[in-house]
Amino acid sequence: MTTSISKKKARLSKKEANELGTFFYSILAKLLCLIPIAILFVLLIFFWSSSTTIISGKIIHLCFQSRKLNDLYCISAGTQPNLETPISSISNDSFPSVNGTATKLVDDLQQKSTRLGIPIPPGYHAFRNGLVKSDEELLVAYNDVEDQLMVHRSWISSQNNAKCDGRGIYVYELPTKFNKDLVSQCADMVPWVDLCNFFSNDAMGEPVEKLGKGWYQTHQYSLELIFHSRILNHPCRVMNKSEAELFYVPFYAGLDVLRWHFKNVSNDVKDSLGLDLAKWLESQPTWFKRSGKDHVFVLGKISWDFRRYNNSDWGSRFLELNEMQNPVKLLIERQPWYLNDIGIPHPTYFHPQSDDDIITWQLKIIKANRKSLVSFAGAPRPDAPESIRSILINQCISIETGECRFLNCSSGACDQPESIIELFMESEFCLQPPGDSPTRKSVFDSLISGCIPVIFDPFTAYYQYPWHLPEDYKKYSVFIDQEDVRNMKVNVVERLMKIPAGEREKMRRYIIYELLPGLVYGDPKSKLEKFQDAFSLTMNNLLERLTRLE
Repeated sequence: MTTSISKKKARLSKKEANELGTFFYSILAKLLCLIPIAILFVLLIFFWSSSTTIISGKIIHLCFQSRKLNDLYCISAGTQPNLETPISSISNDSFPSVNGTATKLVDDLQQKSTRLGIPIPPGYHAFRNGLVKSDEELLVAYNDVEDQLMVHRSWISSQNNAKCDGRGIYVYELPTKFNKDLVSQCADMVPWVDLCNFFSNDAMGEPVEKLGKGWYQTHQYSLELIFHSRILNHPCRVMNKSEAELFYVPFYAGLDVLRWHFKNVSNDVKDSLGLDLAKWLESQPTWFKRSGKDHVFVLGKISWDFRRYNNSDWGSRFLELNEMQNPVKLLIERQPWYLNDIGIPHPTYFHPQSDDDIITWQLKIIKANRKSLVSFAGAPRPDAPESIRSILINQCISIETGECRFLNCSSGACDQPESIIELFMESEFCLQPPGDSPTRKSVFDSLISGCIPVIFDPFTAYYQYPWHLPEDYKKYSVFIDQEDVRNMKVNVVERLMKIPAGEREKMRRYIIYELLPGLVYGDPKSKLEKFQDAFSLTMNNLLERLTRLE
């Protein structure tokens, strides 16, 4: 083993170095006791390689590159818990090239942004769930998400229309307590609103005549019902389980969680229905055919609502159950580090019945008179000090030329779909800061209105919807890092003023003609031939995934 220790970088005392050496040798000794000699011999041949040891601060990086593996892989350890390693402490000099090849780790650590171009601000960061991450940890976490999205995109089907090819879809007929009985509680599910009208018309809600044909007052938590209605009419649906390759489980887990959000009940009560469903599935022979990998759930709330932490009372632990690890979960907001969580669009107010409905709407919004440069429909978050909403509101209302319009949702002004859609139709850019969670239904409302979304957190869109939004986010959005907003390094409205009109028009045409059809869920009675809506794209990709896994 060759060792390269830069005197400038080596800051370990002799005592600390001895402790680290003892630590590594003790781990190695334990492994040698556990691994049979024959297996160890095979591993040594496989990883026959050059290796490098780097001491940086109080961390040792042990790096290998084999002839089988093109990239360099490193294991890091240190003498103190919760070690924090700034990127600047590791340089090219610390990692000599192996066989003349630049190492993957150095490339990742030295870049100022992720592989998709998401900037990583310097310093330490408050990350998901209050965890503090260093530059190195944050970069690795972001790149892990991007790697998973690449896997998701590898499942994208090239078929424009559903081709079953013997891949039948079976829809379970669950006991009513798992779906229909939950819908019947619509009147008192949420204290301040009766959801029953929203769940009418196959969960599209009441028609909105002012916006035209195909527009409804759809609730943001209606996805489970909408998807269920659509899949019952899918051309690949089979009635015989033996003919099926994909199994759809119509459990309305989002409604199950929602009904307990505002009631004083124990966590055992919140978890009970999910546990009952797991037991029911295990009574089905089809569940064991592929250990649940061929089963699909649609969940109409964010992933975190089903991943309750031990010290919390919010949500259920449905997605933490062992039985839920193999199935695919389609969610309006995915957990970014779970491969089987796949984000699909929030339901919008638009549910076209035909290709003509889509074309008519496209022509309307491409010609819309966009009187405002920027708009923001939302409410401040005074109880969330990390929120940038108040800063954005102040920047918006302080523009005296009227370039920015603010619709205050805390006053109820956003309850009517026409208020939102008309505002977005008259705007060039729509600000989309995170709210209670990173994603926003408003992102999709802005896109189907031809308004270019301004994104401040990659988890709002870029790391969520690989089947419905392209990898190149610059085609349809503007990214401004929320850290720059929070630290008052940028005036968002002034930044957007500098984007040329030609560039804005190019982005808008891409949104309207390329993205829009795939972002809406058609009417359950829809007959789309030219376009694929969000449902069709999702189902085609699920079937493609099965083919790839086989």
